[in-house]
Amino acid sequence: MHGRVKLKSTAQQEEEKRKEREKKLKVYVATRDACFNKRKDGAMDDDALQLTQQLLSANPDFATLWNYRREILMHLETVKEEDDVQKQYDAELVFLEGCLRVNPKSYGCWYHRDWVCGRQPRPNWARELSLCDECLALDDRNFHCWDYRRIVVKASGVPVEQELQFTDRLIGSNFSNYSSWHYRSTLLPLLHPQSPEPPANCPHPPNNSPPNSPHTHSHRVCEEQLLKEYELVQNAFFTDPNDQSAWFYYRWLLGRAEREEMISCVYMSREGERVVVAFSRPVNAQTGGLMLVLDGQMQRVEWRSAPPSMRHTPVWICELPPGTISDINNEHNLTVHWTEKHTHRECALYTGRAESWCRDSATDQELFRSELSVGKTSVLQSELTSCNQLMELEPENKWCLLTIILLMRALDPLGHERETQVHFQKLKEVDSMRTSYYSDLCSKFMIENTILKMEYAEVRVFSISEKNLTTLCHLDQLLLVTHMNLCSNQLSRIPPQFSMLQCLEVLEVEDNLIESLEGLSNLPKLEELSLKNNKISKISQLKPLASCSKLSRLDLRGNPVTKMDNLQAELAELLPSVADLMI
Repeated sequence: MHGRVKLKSTAQQEEEKRKEREKKLKVYVATRDACFNKRKDGAMDDDALQLTQQLLSANPDFATLWNYRREILMHLETVKEEDDVQKQYDAELVFLEGCLRVNPKSYGCWYHRDWVCGRQPRPNWARELSLCDECLALDDRNFHCWDYRRIVVKASGVPVEQELQFTDRLIGSNFSNYSSWHYRSTLLPLLHPQSPEPPANCPHPPNNSPPNSPHTHSHRVCEEQLLKEYELVQNAFFTDPNDQSAWFYYRWLLGRAEREEMISCVYMSREGERVVVAFSRPVNAQTGGLMLVLDGQMQRVEWRSAPPSMRHTPVWICELPPGTISDINNEHNLTVHWTEKHTHRECALYTGRAESWCRDSATDQELFRSELSVGKTSVLQSELTSCNQLMELEPENKWCLLTIILLMRALDPLGHERETQVHFQKLKEVDSMRTSYYSDLCSKFMIENTILKMEYAEVRVFSISEKNLTTLCHLDQLLLVTHMNLCSNQLSRIPPQFSMLQCLEVLEVEDNLIESLEGLSNLPKLEELSLKNNKISKISQLKPLASCSKLSRLDLRGNPVTKMDNLQAELAELLPSVADLMI
């Protein structure tokens, strides 16, 4: 046994480690307390700076110490010459590099580095860009570094084209680099923007448009570059069909740009002397400078949101003073001014008409799909063919299946409707954990198709029954609908946004799973409601209907609530306007 090293037992090793940890902890706590005492005493000297450095070198995520360190550095700025301040901050950046080696994803480190460069008399942005390159070479998904890189690029004026080439290099070396694909999506609209077209109700951009207004740049990518991107991303997902990064980027390419902020619809009714204004995006009309001019006279009105619980919503309602537009023998001209966005919308209410509206259709707004040129149609059709070929090789690839659906919708959503539903069913089979997501997405697409069909037919009836709908969306596009049929679906609730349907008169939602009727409040024209065969079990669930003053017909057959004693009497008290009650 001579000459052999004696191995310590596990118990001995653990005990030694425990003692070592305790020793380090005592030193750390003592240093921390000393540091806190110095701050309490208002010390702003090099000793305090050294103490914080000692602690942060071991634990870079101590936010209070970074704050104290910044206080000290700002004080030293006032007592040192500019060259000494420069040297101080240069040393600080070297110290920060050491901290980043301890934790490359430390929020405190990256924030402090940004702060230091902002305070430096002569920041070296080239060095900072080089540091980002090094960090991303070690971990190309370090989102802290990606955020910091964007700050550096903006501050140093790095050309957008140079940054796009940077993403080329990273994607070329690793198709799975999701951060690079995302960064690329922010650069392309800047370098290759599509020429913006002003909204129809604002034909000429105002002279005083703010720098970031929709009139000054486009969020869309020009078609020529878009077609090149299709080819790039196709190479990526054919190389590794199961990697999600390229598929997500492809989905962004197929998507539509953010909608311009505009007034999409103005509706006015003599009944109740109401004006309803719909916007292309949720807004706060109470703070956004929304004004009404009727027959040349400014109107003082109070705006309320639909639904009332939301401060930002696409639909806003107001009542004009009594007697303003109630006389059917008078003609009126209304102008809605949205001063925040320098735009307006006009609507005329003619003699003999009880209501009037002026709106952009979903097709006009390119809400669900963009108009395609011959060239882009050809490319997308080719992409669809390629994806179908890949599907034959990878029959259970969910990303490929979903992309095929999106391509079909970009090309012809109505023509591919049946195929789309078949693919959604397949998706639920191969990716069962996301069945609810696919059901909701399929519901969304079915609703979009039904809106398009309704607009083509120029009717105000919305019917989508026996389609297994699980959710309701785009309700702001249904503002003018008077009759709605949602029977035999899988809906569990009427969402609050349903109160946007200010013209709705008849609603059929038989044979669903509905338990909540929250969205049926404040529907001024609702007369008939069929809730047959749902899951209404309590009187309290019907309370939203109390605000529907014109409701005269209600069908509750097949709901658990019908088994309650004295139901008819309680409903008569809750809903006195209902003359035809079926229970």
